[in-house]
Amino acid sequence: MMRILIVGGGGREHALAWKLAQSTKVSKIYVCPGNPGFKGLAECIELPLDNYEKMADFVEQEKIELTVVGPEVYLVNGLVDVFAKRNLKVFGPSALAAEIEGSKAFSKNLMAKYKIPTAFFAIFENLEAAQEYIKEKGTPLVIKADGLAAGKGVVVAQTEQEALAAVEDMMRNLKFGGAGARVVIEEFMEGEEASVLAFTDGETIVPMVAAQDHKRVYDKDQGPNTGGMGAYAPAPVMTNELTKKCIDLVLKPVLAAMKAEGRVYKGCLYAGLMIKDNEIKVVEFNARFGDPETQVVLPLLKTDLAEIMLACVNGTLADMKIEWEAKAAVCVVAASGGYPAKYEQGHQINGLEVAQAMPETIVFHAGTKFAQDAVVNSGGRVLGVTATGENIAEARNNAYAALKKIQFKDMHYRSDIAWRALR
Repeated sequence: MMRILIVGGGGREHALAWKLAQSTKVSKIYVCPGNPGFKGLAECIELPLDNYEKMADFVEQEKIELTVVGPEVYLVNGLVDVFAKRNLKVFGPSALAAEIEGSKAFSKNLMAKYKIPTAFFAIFENLEAAQEYIKEKGTPLVIKADGLAAGKGVVVAQTEQEALAAVEDMMRNLKFGGAGARVVIEEFMEGEEASVLAFTDGETIVPMVAAQDHKRVYDKDQGPNTGGMGAYAPAPVMTNELTKKCIDLVLKPVLAAMKAEGRVYKGCLYAGLMIKDNEIKVVEFNARFGDPETQVVLPLLKTDLAEIMLACVNGTLADMKIEWEAKAAVCVVAASGGYPAKYEQGHQINGLEVAQAMPETIVFHAGTKFAQDAVVNSGGRVLGVTATGENIAEARNNAYAALKKIQFKDMHYRSDIAWRALR
């Protein structure tokens, strides 16, 4: 029996713990820092998240056989490398491999070099040069901060004024700190997006069920980008033909490219795709499970997640057969009022037990904490109310029925999650 440590405390990590707890191979799960949703699934512990050696000490002391890293920041900053030096097993890429998410410029240059389909782009470290390029190219354009910006460092600029303001914000005003000192300016791609997460051991890569995320904060894809207001899977836009194209043109080539660059990639690789006229282009790569895509993909996984993760770490993924339920899942995010801008915290959340008891429903906690024996909101995205069903329409009905049982002050959510699938 295996002991596992999960690093992180959001909805994605709650979903990982929920799935790993179903494994017959797992006896104990620790999570650092966790949140109230982990009660009954895992033991929440406090570890110094900025001190990887001390975290490794805990793993050795507690005889933990596998560490699963949720947030990208720990991967980019080298947690896996510290653990690997001490022969501790970690599910996730090394710092060198995680640069595929840590630097948009690295990722775009890699795709250009190895002919992986993506939008045309240019990289700038000089504000005036970026401004000149915008005026020369014309809009719409997409402006991306090079570094990690918690999913918020992307501006889709429809006008020259918006594009110029975005580079000014990122490069001069350092809206995203050092992450925006360098920017990538790229072609605005039209089409429909899909998220394809894949398991890999560095040699073999196996895609999961394709999902679709809803990035904009309001219905009909209006308002600013967020970390994700909901998701559904499987995404009908990813046909069998497009899935094969994704494997042949994106997943296998990027795995080979990373290996050729001396950056063998292990763990979960996330490919954000744009689909138009039955062709695919890569929007971005992420070095970890997507959030909220994980909350709809894992409820459809039949195979033991702990066994898959160990196979990725041990290099034996080719020996595994990964199976999926022939069902659908929908996740609707309940957010704090004002998110993704300023929002209030500390409001008591009511109705969690009632919602959790609804058929085929799991309430994943993203931004919650305990305060005087009550669960309160402590983040922008508070809950991911997820439900399964025989099809997307049924799963969506189940999710919204459960969501209606939950209340907290100024709670808001999109009422149209999965609209593209139901057109």
